Amino acid sequence: MVELLIIWHSRTGGSRQMADAAYDAARKEGSARILMAEEAGPDDLLGAAGYLFCAPENLASLSGQMKEFFDRCYYPVLGQIEGRPYAQMICAGSDGQGAARQLARIATGWRLREVQPPLILCTKAQTQAEILADKHLTDAQLAPCAELGAALSAGLALGVF
Repeated sequence: MVELLIIWHSRTGGSRQMADAAYDAARKEGSARILMAEEAGPDDLLGAAGYLFCAPENLASLSGQMKEFFDRCYYPVLGQIEGRPYAQMICAGSDGQGAARQLARIATGWRLREVQPPLILCTKAQTQAEILADKHLTDAQLAPCAELGAALSAGLALGVF
């Protein structure tokens, strides 16, 4: 069984970088797998012991591709993944709270167990050009993502969660 499944979506690269940092660290601590939201399906969720969801906030909500993943997978796994741990990472230009709340509500419906409050990375992108530009996150910005991936993977491997 894959211990940690990281599912991500990114339009301008920020969330992809966050997910990659978490995955690289998670592999050093235990078993991990990473999938783009459009490639992930119910069987992937069923085969994992825990989850790390990573997406951008677009217009105060989850990105459409990440929401589509949840729409596609919600009912096929309902009642089969209850109690599994999860965490989330949001890449936002402003505050990220809308996307984090939306994702948490979906996870609550699945009866997943949140093991850390949302990690929100704010890029402060406010103009159209900044919002649409490719993101280039610093090592300092990505460090908490790596720490979260490592902690989740280690926690699953040790049976903490």
